Amino acid sequence: MQMVTVYRMDYIRKTKYPIGVVLERRETERRHNYQDMLRLARRLFALDPADFANIVIDVSQVRRTFPEQHRGARPGLRETV
Repeated sequence: MQMVTVYRMDYIRKTKYPIGVVLERRETERRHNYQDMLRLARRLFALDPADFANIVIDVSQVRRTFPEQHRGARPGLRETV
C-alpha cells in the first residue's frame, strides 16, 4: 500500500498546497496507474467540476508502469521464421 499526496494547485501564485492523500492498494502493476490515481483524487477532493483542473498528485509517488511485453514470447528464446 502506498500513499500518494494530493495537492490543490494555485496557478496564479505557482504554488501547490497539500490537501490530502489517496491510497494505492493495488498489488500488481496496471497500465494507467497515474491517470487512475489522478481521477480518484479529483473525484474525492474537487469542490466542483471547475476545480478538477486544480487538483494534482505528486508524480514521483505513483508507481511506475512498464510497457507490456509480448505474452507469446518467453525470455531467452528466439522466434524462428
